Amino acid sequence: MSNETFSWVLVLVQIPAEPSRHRVAVWRELRRAGAVPVSPGTWVLPALPAFEAALGRAGELARRGSGTLAIVDAVPRDDAGAAFFRETFMAARAEEWAELIADCGNFEDEIAREIAKSKFTFGELEEEEQSLERLRRWYRELKSRDVLRLPQADAAEERLARCAEVLDGYARQVYAAVLP
Repeated sequence: MSNETFSWVLVLVQIPAEPSRHRVAVWRELRRAGAVPVSPGTWVLPALPAFEAALGRAGELARRGSGTLAIVDAVPRDDAGAAFFRETFMAARAEEWAELIADCGNFEDEIAREIAKSKFTFGELEEEEQSLERLRRWYRELKSRDVLRLPQADAAEERLARCAEVLDGYARQVYAAVLP
């Protein structure tokens, strides 16, 4: 993990409860950016350029829903406040990395099941290739918002490489079965 000190932004969201699709759209955009809810209607993010475009999109979504999105520069007054922001942000990223790593395990299990059933078809191989590409996109998304550079990112990268190896082995078996 990086020992950098970040400034933070608080994102204050106020959107009418109905229709709920507007609030949900803003929440999704903030979550996709990596923002972490710290209380109802309040999110936190490091104050870094990497997040500016998403904040702009979230603001536009809020306005479409007749709401407001206020972005406030936040400098914690003490170490406890800084730790709260950092730990909240870190916990969210760690949870995302753990979920990706678990999905990599599911991917490997799926291929093992296909091998056990001798399901060596191009259609199945294509599905598995798409699944691996989804995992790779997800990894890139997580990596882009993991500005604290958590060690779980390295574990996820290793696990994703293992998934690619497993898929390569399955592909060789498919080609051997279909094109003898």
